Amino acid sequence: MQRPHVRTASACSAALLLAALTACGASAEADTEKPAAPEGVTAQAGSATSVHVMWERSTDDEGITGYDVYREGEKAASVDAAKLMTDVGGLTASTAYTFTVRARDAAGNRSEPSAAVPVTTPAAAPADKEPPSGPTALRGRADSGRTVSLSWGGSTDDVGVTSYDIYQEDSRIHSVSGTRTTARLTGLRPGTVYTFTVRARDAADRSSPDSNALDLTTPSAPGAPASTAPTGLRTETTVRGEESLVDLSWDQPDTGGTIPAYQLFLNGRLTTTIVWGGTPPEGRATYRLTLTDPPGTRYSLKIRPKLPDGKWGDFSAQRTVVLPG
Repeated sequence: MQRPHVRTASACSAALLLAALTACGASAEADTEKPAAPEGVTAQAGSATSVHVMWERSTDDEGITGYDVYREGEKAASVDAAKLMTDVGGLTASTAYTFTVRARDAAGNRSEPSAAVPVTTPAAAPADKEPPSGPTALRGRADSGRTVSLSWGGSTDDVGVTSYDIYQEDSRIHSVSGTRTTARLTGLRPGTVYTFTVRARDAADRSSPDSNALDLTTPSAPGAPASTAPTGLRTETTVRGEESLVDLSWDQPDTGGTIPAYQLFLNGRLTTTIVWGGTPPEGRATYRLTLTDPPGTRYSLKIRPKLPDGKWGDFSAQRTVVLPG
């Protein structure tokens, strides 16, 4: 009566042994391959005490999880895989530095260091008490679905401009030397509306006001559906008692049907859904937003349509408003 029990126990032991052997085999196949070393590393002095380091996306057989930035061989900063730039502060004015970048994967493997990039911080400017003037006449073009080229009129400063920072909506995505007034941006998405502005920065790390905003739409990939982003978004702000009124107007996209509603985002967060009380308008649409925040409050806003199939479409370009006093 006990022999079946013995055979079952033997079978269980065999299963455990097989599992152990399988686990050992899995360990033998662990990720031991290093990621590729990052390329295209640049280092730009942002001020007398900070440097902006950028690089191109690295590759790995399992996937990159982050990057480490080294100054003179010592780790100075770490970022996750989604970021391809960082600022390194706490530096000394009029000093030469060398930066390298290493990629890392989920198994803890680190790439070889990138090519070393030298940079020298400018002299300190303790008497620099004024921010630079804003860059002017920002213009540009989409070179492809993933690259754009920008140019602008230079800024002035009581001591000197050390760098120009390029912003996409409210995020800084690139920096160039204060002697340059052009930039080429890569790694963008095809068929996407981007809103760019530029700020100048001086050696005291003061930033200028924004340049004019520039909207650029990258070409869609072959065979991709047409963009459903509203275009020509404009804003006009007035005061009524304790309230600020922001009047929006835009050209509606051609979606092959009626657009029943729009979502309005303030500072990246959904604020309201615009639903027409009667028949949806044709052509250019308008909406009035009422705000009660103090004068000087800054908002970025953008909208997207609800498509005839019920899905939400592409975002418009972003606009920035400052509530009047």
